[in-house]
Amino acid sequence: MVLSMTGYGRAELSRSGISCSVEVRSVNSRFLEVVSRLPRSLSHRESDVKEVVRSRVSRGKISLSVTLEKEPNGDIPLSVNAAAARSYYKLLNQLRKAVRIREQVKLEHLLKFSEVLEATDAEESDEAEWEAVRTAIGKALDDLNAMRGKEGGELALDLEQRVRWMGEAVDKIDELSRQRIPEERKRLQERVAELLADKSVVDQNRLELEVILLAERLDVTEECVRFRSHTKFFLEAMKGEESAGRKLNFLVQEINREANTIGSKSNDAEIAHLVVRMKEELEKVREQLQNIE
Repeated sequence: MVLSMTGYGRAELSRSGISCSVEVRSVNSRFLEVVSRLPRSLSHRESDVKEVVRSRVSRGKISLSVTLEKEPNGDIPLSVNAAAARSYYKLLNQLRKAVRIREQVKLEHLLKFSEVLEATDAEESDEAEWEAVRTAIGKALDDLNAMRGKEGGELALDLEQRVRWMGEAVDKIDELSRQRIPEERKRLQERVAELLADKSVVDQNRLELEVILLAERLDVTEECVRFRSHTKFFLEAMKGEESAGRKLNFLVQEINREANTIGSKSNDAEIAHLVVRMKEELEKVREQLQNIE
């Protein structure tokens, strides 16, 4: 599967009085790198955000921004500790009687004690915020991957055309290489005949050995077979279910190695021209792969 590493995604969500919006941008990177900007109330969730991103993206530099708003509903994040209020009221009455104070215990006296009014459980509020943000992040990443998939599809078409052309070029090189062997044999024999008019002086066995060695040096059948194998795996990897960027980069290195060997073994002008064209195409493929996850 071919996914571009460049893309943009956005999602908005409103749930239980919580509104959040998430924006995600991705650019090329050798590894997965996540940079997030979170509200202060969710700053401790940075590692959780990275896990959510990692579950949907394998490579690229991801910039993620979260905006969070709470809708006002009149609620105050405080609650009354009734047990503490009754205990303090009882103690104050005992104190009042002990020192014979006529003044009655009032509400303002109880409010002097911080335990009477206590903050509500922040954990429940935090979980609600995080669930809303996590859902929004997931939707934004889905939007991001949809864009990356479309761009990756266009890249895949371009890569496939270039790789198939290289396959056709290798077939042509293989054919030309086979034709060159008898031609080189004949050329070598003619050259030797010119140098030595007396053929009895020429060691025929030695001549045949030199021709065989020359044929081996000119024969690129093995390289062509490996070249076709690499291009076959390249096309299969692009259509697989997993992200193929690293595998494709490795295969391009192997294809380039075979192309270099073919170029070094061939002394035919047409073959040399095809090898140069192939290496130009390989360089373009390598550049395109820098954009693939």
